[in-house]
Amino acid sequence: MSLGSSNTSSSSKGTHDANVLPRITPAVDISEQDGYNMPFTTEDDRITQGKGPEIIKRNLKVSTTNNETLVHILKGMIGSGILAMPQAFMNSGIWTGVILTPLLGVVCIHSMFLLVKTSKELCKRAGVPALSYEESAVAAFEYGPKNLRKYAKAVGYLITTFLLVTQTGFCCVYFVFIPQNLKQALDCMTTSGTGISQLGFMAITIIPVMLVCYIPNLKLLAPVSLLASVIQFISLFMILYYLVRDLPMVNEQVPAFNSWSTIPLYLSTAVYAFEGIGLILPLENKMKTPKAIGGLNGVLNTGMSITLCLYITVGFFGYLAYGNDVQGSITLNLPPREGLAQAVKIMMALSIFFTYPLMMYVTFEIGVPVVTRIVEGKKKKLLVEYIFRTALVLLTFALAAAIPNIGLFISLIGAVSSSALAVIFPPIMEAITFWPDKGKYNYRIIKAVLMVVFGLLTFVTGTITSVQEIIKFFVNGEESPPFEC
Repeated sequence: MSLGSSNTSSSSKGTHDANVLPRITPAVDISEQDGYNMPFTTEDDRITQGKGPEIIKRNLKVSTTNNETLVHILKGMIGSGILAMPQAFMNSGIWTGVILTPLLGVVCIHSMFLLVKTSKELCKRAGVPALSYEESAVAAFEYGPKNLRKYAKAVGYLITTFLLVTQTGFCCVYFVFIPQNLKQALDCMTTSGTGISQLGFMAITIIPVMLVCYIPNLKLLAPVSLLASVIQFISLFMILYYLVRDLPMVNEQVPAFNSWSTIPLYLSTAVYAFEGIGLILPLENKMKTPKAIGGLNGVLNTGMSITLCLYITVGFFGYLAYGNDVQGSITLNLPPREGLAQAVKIMMALSIFFTYPLMMYVTFEIGVPVVTRIVEGKKKKLLVEYIFRTALVLLTFALAAAIPNIGLFISLIGAVSSSALAVIFPPIMEAITFWPDKGKYNYRIIKAVLMVVFGLLTFVTGTITSVQEIIKFFVNGEESPPFEC
């Protein structure tokens, strides 16, 4: 994980020394990364080191267009998290949620831009075309103040752990979401029910999930993401129809503010919903025109603006429609006897199913190069890779079977990992990377302190509250009302 020596004097000779290149694994596929000595085609691709330009090419065999990247961002961000926003609004209070959600969204989006900005600066210093999240963190410490360089390797492993926990946790949520919705829909479509338990539906989905996880790269995943996005947006419009149909007036059943004790659950759920930061650098590193991800009308701002509007809309109207009966996924509140509601549940289940490999992509990118090092030969490496992919799918299945509650999974993952990755680390990395430049009026340091304090509060309070709820779940069992068609 080391980026090598921080001394860049050798790079000023005007030739590129391949021996000082870091090993890039999660940033881009190794099989897609070659031809470092070939010139870049755009100014954005040039990296300058020392006294002269060091020309390196992000020469990918498979790259994604701006539209494909936008699809991936929308698909990665608009998943099970948006369907949990009504429950988040229940924990905050309806008007408190309306105020806090855009504020939290701005913080998370700004963190994404900080990560991209910092990573690009560190790419210039390291003389490489791309860095992943954890590699950027390692580089920030290695090229930062001397007294922090000894922590570089530990920080890299820490962020890698959070990434693995977060992305794997997402997939655990999906393994709960898909069977729950399929079971409700199919049970109500038959006269006597399917007779299959939720665990049985979970087991049935293992093979299809494994097969879609064998898709090797983002380019091939783009059509899958596009299909999932189309299905999902159609389903969201249907869900909104149910949320605004016979909509009650805002009253005491949906208070403006709930209580301070439930605010941590709101923050954990909302941060979980916004936490797609682990995908940003892998997506940016695969773009044909990576500069297009930034800017006011850039790919990232466009995708996140759409996402934020949808989060607020679904959260507000979902809580307004179902009040304190709202469940961990709003689809589970839809009228069970109506055919349209059954279709929505099936469509959302399909959409989340196709999202699973995109969420697991980051985990695969981190783990596959590690596990394939133990063998030699292309066929053996391929076999080990697919064994690893299969094992991860089985792991998420086992964890989902242990805690079959969407809301508990979402709040815990949001508190533990999402708050660290989406709020805490990016401002720290920016401050270290550009040190001793603290910004005008020390704004960079002040901003970092405020974001880190907020992230730590979410981390601590959200984790404690989520663990308490999980203990209560195991002691008292499922608290939600029994489902009947």
